[in-house]
Amino acid sequence: MSPTLKKNLFAGALLATAALIGIGLYYLFQKTTPTAFKPRPVATTTPGALPTAGERVAPIVTTTGAGELVRGQAAPTGAIPQVTPSYYQAKPVTQVTTDYALFTSTNKNGGLRYHNAADGKFYRVTGDGTITEMSDQIFYNADKVTWAPTKDEAVVEYPDGNKIVYNFETKKQITLPKHWEEFSFSNDSSQIAAKSMGLSPESRWLITVNDDGTGSKLIEPMGNNADKVIIDWSPSRQTAAFSMTGQALGADRREVLFIGLNGENFKSTIVEGAGFEPQWSPTGQKLLYSVFSTRSDYKPELWVVNAYGDDIGSARQSLAINTWADKCTFAGDKVLYCAVPRNLPQGAGMLPELALGLKDDLYKIDLQTGLKTNVPLGDEYSIKNINFDSINNKLYFTDTNKTGVFNVKI
Repeated sequence: MSPTLKKNLFAGALLATAALIGIGLYYLFQKTTPTAFKPRPVATTTPGALPTAGERVAPIVTTTGAGELVRGQAAPTGAIPQVTPSYYQAKPVTQVTTDYALFTSTNKNGGLRYHNAADGKFYRVTGDGTITEMSDQIFYNADKVTWAPTKDEAVVEYPDGNKIVYNFETKKQITLPKHWEEFSFSNDSSQIAAKSMGLSPESRWLITVNDDGTGSKLIEPMGNNADKVIIDWSPSRQTAAFSMTGQALGADRREVLFIGLNGENFKSTIVEGAGFEPQWSPTGQKLLYSVFSTRSDYKPELWVVNAYGDDIGSARQSLAINTWADKCTFAGDKVLYCAVPRNLPQGAGMLPELALGLKDDLYKIDLQTGLKTNVPLGDEYSIKNINFDSINNKLYFTDTNKTGVFNVKI
């Protein structure tokens, strides 16, 4: 074999060996490449949809009460972030009961009390909304109910003139004379003030009696002015009634006298109108009242005045609100909640039936600053009786057009 041929065969063998080694290395690395190094799929989109992101996990997004975005725990793959709208609010009014509730009142120990006209029984609503019977006794056709502030006790009046004091704690009943009218309990619920309306003027008196029917006392003679006396025992026990027999001051001004239990000569206060309707603050330091006059187009307007001791009649101010005092409730001496009728017609102060069924707005009134804040109700209501439960910090009301008792978040 020639040297040239031998050289060519050797070179060809080297090339074949190199090719085989290259092929072997290719297959070796192809089988041992980690799957983590495989290329990730490209995110794709469809019109109107969010892009998917393979195995990527998206965080949940929520809002705080102020609408601030915060991060939470992980959501499932591909989930759309959840956002709670910052304008969402819980329903402000809750219906506590659908009973035909009348004569509602809160107790200083907490809770609401009412009479169910449908079955004639009295019920109690506790702070957590539980409703229980106060007694198994039935009080059909109850015409008026005056509640004691610190006891589960009430004066119940009937259309035929019969009147009783019923204690729901002891289940005892006491019959009162038919000629006694217009009742009001003392702050500790131990006594009752009333009008004793004898046949002759000289036998008409402001009286007090113990809540068990004993110990009746004559306080002040009313004579021919009984219709000008309003029985309303103050929480301070200082004043038992008001008398509209003060000095005549003109067509739109009245002097209101404060009547005590021992013949005291208290200061009086001046009210700017007729139709005086009072309501005491929880301590008896202040008096809320409504009156109407030509100045207000004979619509009721609210005023507040100091009403204790030497301060009686001072710091008198108009709240610039057209509603009645009995459509308001105190939440302490400095805060007031009032239902204010919309579009109150002229003359409603003289004829309250003109406002019957009108929709109300609810306001919180700061008596120190005069600030009025609207309390949203979320629906339309014609508020009838309104009560504040200071123990459970709840506001209750009934509605002229709807049965039941309603609770307002405040």
